Amino acid sequence: MEQNRVMRQQIEEEIKEVEAKPNHRIKVRLLPIWLRLLIVIGLIFIAVLSGALLGYSVIGGGHAMDVFQKSTWTHIIDIVNKGA
Repeated sequence: MEQNRVMRQQIEEEIKEVEAKPNHRIKVRLLPIWLRLLIVIGLIFIAVLSGALLGYSVIGGGHAMDVFQKSTWTHIIDIVNKGA
């Protein structure tokens, strides 16, 4: 009998402790951080490529696919280095 009363008191104390704690929501990430980083890096890569493509073809007046040739970039680097 005494044992039941002690157990009941312990259970009531545990319930009071749980009720006293504020309810914290557990955040569940739909995408892990490493996947978010990969997505951001991929989007940056796509943005740089599309910016170079549009800049070279629309603003520069060249052919769109010429921006991916090595000779184009060596020419751009030569122009930049001559100005320095």
